[in-house]
Amino acid sequence: MAKLVVGLSSGSVDKLVGLGVMLSGAAADDMDIEVYVLLTAARAFLKENEFLNDSFVEYPHLKEEMLAKMKELDVPHWAESFRQVKEFTACKFYICSLAGKMWDGVSKDQFIDVVDDFSGIFQYIEAAQKADLHITI
Repeated sequence: MAKLVVGLSSGSVDKLVGLGVMLSGAAADDMDIEVYVLLTAARAFLKENEFLNDSFVEYPHLKEEMLAKMKELDVPHWAESFRQVKEFTACKFYICSLAGKMWDGVSKDQFIDVVDDFSGIFQYIEAAQKADLHITI
């Protein structure tokens, strides 16, 4: 079985929704998936931040229009997409220990339910080296 490893360093809604689409495709292709949540992305995974829509990297001036269009098209919330992917394939989400601490997230229960564990950067590097496909977002 092929393996996808993702280094997610962006916590912006547009990047998270895009990742949900990519992970859905990987799950449909029966890939194993590991997502390493780095830097500012860890902020989005905190329970209290799951529904914040305060960050758009691409075209921030179109944020409201993009959110309205996603609602109109019934695009699932990024976290719900991640939950669905975990139902269909072996998919793990790891919070970088340093990134978690940057946002005062020091225990797994402070993060949304898709998070499986914490990891160090070397676990991510090793996984990326062994992956069939490695992407960064």
